[in-house]
Amino acid sequence: MENPSKAPNPFLKIEEIQGKGRSLIATQPLKPGQIILRDTPLLLYPASPFNNKFCSNCFRIIQCSHIPCPSCPYAFFCSANCQSKSISTSHTPWICQSLSGMINSLHFPKLSVDQQVEALFLVAAYNLAVVSPSSFRVLLSLQGDWGGSVVSEAGVDLLHSVVGSCPNMNVGEFGFSKELTAALLAKDKVNAFGLMEPFDPDRGSGERGVRAYGIYPMASFFNHDCLPNACRFEYVDSDGDSGSNTDIVVRVLHDVPEGREICLSYFPVNFKYSERQKRLKEDYGFTCKCDRCVVEANWSDQEEEDAMDKEGEGSGEEEDEAMEEDMDDEENVNVEVEEGDQDFPHAYFFLRYMCNRENCGGTLAPLPPSDASPSTVMECNVCGNLSKSDEL
Repeated sequence: MENPSKAPNPFLKIEEIQGKGRSLIATQPLKPGQIILRDTPLLLYPASPFNNKFCSNCFRIIQCSHIPCPSCPYAFFCSANCQSKSISTSHTPWICQSLSGMINSLHFPKLSVDQQVEALFLVAAYNLAVVSPSSFRVLLSLQGDWGGSVVSEAGVDLLHSVVGSCPNMNVGEFGFSKELTAALLAKDKVNAFGLMEPFDPDRGSGERGVRAYGIYPMASFFNHDCLPNACRFEYVDSDGDSGSNTDIVVRVLHDVPEGREICLSYFPVNFKYSERQKRLKEDYGFTCKCDRCVVEANWSDQEEEDAMDKEGEGSGEEEDEAMEEDMDDEENVNVEVEEGDQDFPHAYFFLRYMCNRENCGGTLAPLPPSDASPSTVMECNVCGNLSKSDEL
């Protein structure tokens, strides 16, 4: 899927930070709820090999009967319009032929589900090289190098041979090689965002399904923090043009000064320290040393349980007033976290910015300001619930 050229972002710049690589920095003071990025994916690919629940082009839920691809049994569309658009983007004749050849090969059924999804990514990536060489170059410029702990050589060998079974594996100027396949897998591993299935109140926040994965040229540079100052929203099932519905929208949570790094959390913020570190190491290849993790690193299991219980409780009036003062100046919050003056220095975040809906675990951000005054309505980026900030 081609990413249209865009004007430079007026709110963010890419800057190298020692130990973190390329990062996104605020170029001006940012206000609560301010939209700082709308990003269109370079490519999208399904999170499961055989699924007719979501459109293969826009990934919306298919409400009525689906429209199958006339040339292969591996793509389904929500409308004739999506089917028509996909011919030049997400399900080109090249992809159609490649999927038929790969999935019918002897090797594909032997892959694990995760490996099958990685194979679908490689087909989508090589298709991008065919339909939009400029976008493919952007993909190759993103962070992620083969040889890191997130990509194994054995996995590269296996997937390269499986994708090599596709007919007409000719991707023009870029060729087809094991080195290129390895580079692509590394880019995908550390840059892909999951486009999530609709919120289900009967499932926990860590069990929410993924409908598709996308790689976004600017959003890929957001680093992780366990106490983020921004969060992303997706409106895949919203009305409107199929193409813009898969854009990522990023809003800041509170006042952010010029020059501050903007960070997202790569997973629900209510994960325990051990869970967060395990996920980050396995999926992204790094150990988090953010302020919150520095404090929690020496906690016992019981202290961690106590902290989670405390974070779910309301505070007294005096504590609320103190948190109001803290959040008026983010600098003060950071100093308190670094010095460890409080037993639970991140409690303010859970009270203000974590959705209290059962089994949600989402992050709350103010709606975009309609005038000079910030909105007092908070929106959850998981369940979509709206609440007044003075009710939290």
